[in-house]
Amino acid sequence: MAVINLNKDNFNKEVLNSDKPVLIDFFAGWCGPCRMLSPVVDEIANEREDIKVCKVNVDEERELTGLFQISSIPTLAVIKDGNVVGGVVGVRSKREILKML
Repeated sequence: MAVINLNKDNFNKEVLNSDKPVLIDFFAGWCGPCRMLSPVVDEIANEREDIKVCKVNVDEERELTGLFQISSIPTLAVIKDGNVVGGVVGVRSKREILKML
């Protein structure tokens, strides 16, 4: 499944109303650690059909960034049934991310 770029218009549909767990990657294009994490997140999206993988550009989607109170990037959040059930700040290995799910 391809990565979904989240914005305020598709957030409810893709995250809150999702019947699958959702992994959200909060990132910025200028962030070195974000660029290191991005291929790992993309790989998970391509391998796992049982989850949704989404990305939020913190520079473009300030409303979503504020909703999740993001103060450092990269930040990963896991949403199940519309609730945040986990999250981490910083680069993580694929194995660590999969454990969160």
